[in-house]
Amino acid sequence: LPVAISDLLPHFLVEPDDVYIVKNKPVTLTCRSTPATQIYFKCNGEWVHQDDHMIERTVDPSTGLPVMQVKIDISRQQVEKIFGLEDFWCQCVAWSTSGTQKSQKAYVRIAYLRKNFEQEPSGKEVALDQEVLLHCSPPEGVPIAEVEWLKNDDLIDPASDPNFYITIDHNLIIKQARLADTANYTCVAKNIVARRKSSSAPVVVYVNGGWSTWTGWSSCSATCGRGWQKRSRSCTNPTPLNGGTFCEGQNVQKSACTTTCPVDGGWSEWSKWSACGADCTMWRTRECTQPVPGTGGKDCQGLDLQSQNCTSELCPQICNGLIVSQSLSLSLSAASGPEDVALYVGIVAVALCLTLLLIVVVLVYRRKKEGLDADVADSSILTTGFQPVGIKSTKPENSHLLTIQPDLTTTTTSYQGSLRSRHDTTGKYPVSNGPLLDPLPNGQHALHNGKLPTDPADFMTRLSTQSYFKSLPRDTANTSYGTFNFLGGRLTIPNTGISLLIPPEAIPRGKIYEIYLTVQRKEDVRLPLAGCQTLLSPIVSCGPPGVVLTRPVILSMDHCSDANPDNWAMKLKKQSYEGSWEDVLQVGEELPSDPYYCQLEADTCRVFTEQLGRFTLVGESLSMAAAKRLKLVLFAPVCCTTLEYSIRVYCMDDTQDVLKEVMQLEKQLGGRLIDEPQVLLFKDSYHNLRLSIHDMPRAHWRSKLLAGYQEIPFYHIWSGSQRSLHCTFTLERLCLSTCELSCRLCVWQVEGEGQSFCIDYNIAKDSRALDADLLDLDNTAPALAGPSAFQIPYLIRQKICSSLDAPCPHGADWRLLAQRLQLDRHLSFFASKASPTSVILDLWEAQHFHSGNLNQLAAVMAEIGKQEAMIFLVTDGEC
Repeated sequence: LPVAISDLLPHFLVEPDDVYIVKNKPVTLTCRSTPATQIYFKCNGEWVHQDDHMIERTVDPSTGLPVMQVKIDISRQQVEKIFGLEDFWCQCVAWSTSGTQKSQKAYVRIAYLRKNFEQEPSGKEVALDQEVLLHCSPPEGVPIAEVEWLKNDDLIDPASDPNFYITIDHNLIIKQARLADTANYTCVAKNIVARRKSSSAPVVVYVNGGWSTWTGWSSCSATCGRGWQKRSRSCTNPTPLNGGTFCEGQNVQKSACTTTCPVDGGWSEWSKWSACGADCTMWRTRECTQPVPGTGGKDCQGLDLQSQNCTSELCPQICNGLIVSQSLSLSLSAASGPEDVALYVGIVAVALCLTLLLIVVVLVYRRKKEGLDADVADSSILTTGFQPVGIKSTKPENSHLLTIQPDLTTTTTSYQGSLRSRHDTTGKYPVSNGPLLDPLPNGQHALHNGKLPTDPADFMTRLSTQSYFKSLPRDTANTSYGTFNFLGGRLTIPNTGISLLIPPEAIPRGKIYEIYLTVQRKEDVRLPLAGCQTLLSPIVSCGPPGVVLTRPVILSMDHCSDANPDNWAMKLKKQSYEGSWEDVLQVGEELPSDPYYCQLEADTCRVFTEQLGRFTLVGESLSMAAAKRLKLVLFAPVCCTTLEYSIRVYCMDDTQDVLKEVMQLEKQLGGRLIDEPQVLLFKDSYHNLRLSIHDMPRAHWRSKLLAGYQEIPFYHIWSGSQRSLHCTFTLERLCLSTCELSCRLCVWQVEGEGQSFCIDYNIAKDSRALDADLLDLDNTAPALAGPSAFQIPYLIRQKICSSLDAPCPHGADWRLLAQRLQLDRHLSFFASKASPTSVILDLWEAQHFHSGNLNQLAAVMAEIGKQEAMIFLVTDGEC
């Protein structure tokens, strides 16, 4: 054995491995060899001292060869001595009698892991099913750190969830983002020294909204005639989640529709009586064919067969099989003759008595009527203030066309119609819900020489006892009153575009009414609006309700629609005695027999009515192209002594009454107009109104608005209770000496029309008047009675009516007048009136009170006269 052992070179059973020093803990290197007589370590080319070796000798039991194991400890200080020069390494050398053998080198390194990641993951918002890539570069370390990922602090295992994948460079890939993948993701780096976490990266998986399919069209809103129907869809396919975009487009579509009106059946004329039958009865029939009931209409009510005894025709009668002769019938009728004569004499006597009584009543009435009219109806009243009209014409004889000389045979007295504007009253006062306001009870008032004794306190006392309307406005600047008789008159609320024309003969002769006109604030009146309805006009009250009128008065008020009938279903609403609102008219579908009629102009609505009350115009959009006009007005303080400066932008219905209300408010606030108003068409598109300010000189001004714009919700404008809304932009100047302000202010509807204001003025020196250019100041009296309320004198008006009312085969009648005045679209309405010409002239008076020119009307009359001699010279016989 010794010989055999001596022939063997040592070989290593255990060689030293690479190790890392963690913190200050030394590491141990081990070397084992057989057969070996000596083993020593050499580190970085130098032998380790013999005393530093830990030697252990054993014998391999299976071979009997000697085994030698040697260990040494390496400290952190030993490694740091050569740190930076080269790596610290050690190897062991084993000897035997046959020679030496070297082991592999074992490198000793100091382990560490830095705190900061070279690249941390960043949060992302991704759409559903989109790929997500999260980057991570771990901190520098020895040994190199291992990387793992956490999802909400739970370890991600790509083996169990293949939707996750970790790349070789430690990045995390989410192959298809799911809603469940919305979480906080953390990159973790670790080695034998430490474990580091990156900052969490939130990943939000959002879902963009998608439209569902359209529902079916709803039933038509009108049960008869024109209406609208709609269909809807919802943003639920899918529903937007986690900040996903809402569906683009509209969720409601509207379409005009027409429903066939139900036709109620009507009876035809009765047929002729049949011949008298053997049973002394004759028959006649009728059929339900004029018209035939259809579309759910009602069947005819009543009998379709009617019978009647015909014994007076001496028909034969059969009694017990015997025929009674006609001679017997004659003898029976002769027997009853004396009784019939007495009956006839009594009836004649009663008829004579009733006739005499009727004659007496008529005589008494005419005498009373003549007593009243003698005081007022003289020619001076009918022609007061009228001057002959000169018109330009090639024929000099036309100059007297609209001129009638006053009757100089009667006493001349000027009409001083008693008017009471009541602008000294304060407070709100209810109006009647029970008995109507009695104009002049007990006949206590008489009109003498055109003067009516009035007592404001008495009028207010009687008015306060009524309760028809909930209240009348406390603001007397928006209320007018007057006293009127058969000569008519006019009430006007200045600077609001609201007026009430009372034509001559509208009030019955012998009656004197005290009439009021007022505009209500929308927030003071409950007006229910449903669906796509919006208020298009002021709410106007005229009364007292229930007064007897013999012909329609004309109520004029502004509206703010785009006046396109294809886009709107406009309805005139009237408040009932119980306070509820009723649809009394659909504009464009008026019938001549209706008690109301509406003429819609570009910005004015004129209502013909024989019943006074509270009215307003409501529009229901039939498509998203329907638009209402908004007036945009800018105000700012008259003076400013602080650094802050405010600009108020009003967005209001484009009607004069709302503008007047805003002007009065700004006058109280000390505001002034800073730019010309502009009009914006606001569509029924469900989009909001936005306001923003731009291009301010940043060196002198800054806006205190935190967001990029302000917004007024759509429904506040379309269906809100306030007809004027405003936004305030608060600006701040950096120095009190800064007075020049220049900027651009934009107002627009999202996905719609917009307007911009270019502001450039001196806030200290600008002295523009508040209402100098904005309001067309109306200086006319709020109440006018008699001839002073009309452009056309009374007698001339009567002459025109008598000349044009009768149909003329040559066409020179009221139809030609309506055509010349561009009112021919209302011919059916005019034709339904007793005097079509008078209604045409009433409408002309309502349209041209401020701008009316009698010369123009005279020219129209001359044109009619050119077709067939002067109309005032044409006799009834010639026509």
